[in-house]
Amino acid sequence: MRSNVLGEDLVSCSENPRTGFRRDGFCSGGPNDLGSHTVCAVMTGAFLQYTLERGNDLITPHPEWDFPGLRPGDRWCLCAARWEEAREAGVAPPVILAACDKLCLEVIRREDLFAHAYQ
Repeated sequence: MRSNVLGEDLVSCSENPRTGFRRDGFCSGGPNDLGSHTVCAVMTGAFLQYTLERGNDLITPHPEWDFPGLRPGDRWCLCAARWEEAREAGVAPPVILAACDKLCLEVIRREDLFAHAYQ
């Protein structure tokens, strides 16, 4: 079992929509996940618009990729670098700490991640 940023067993981020690099519900990174989809975030309108403007459309469904399209309130595994980029731009979505793989701390400072914990 992988560890989360709290030092505990990683918990599932979302089953509906099913997220994760392997679409298993977990934001667990690994050698094949070059984007490091290790941050479990709760989508916001501001973040979805931000990432759309940067060429990553998370809103439009793509069934061929098993991607339902996201709405505010959905939980989704984000690339650690994109979350950090959004934080620097002031639009980082809140995170579910228990579902964030500790690997994300290679890109994101612990205090920044914890400051965005979902309430």
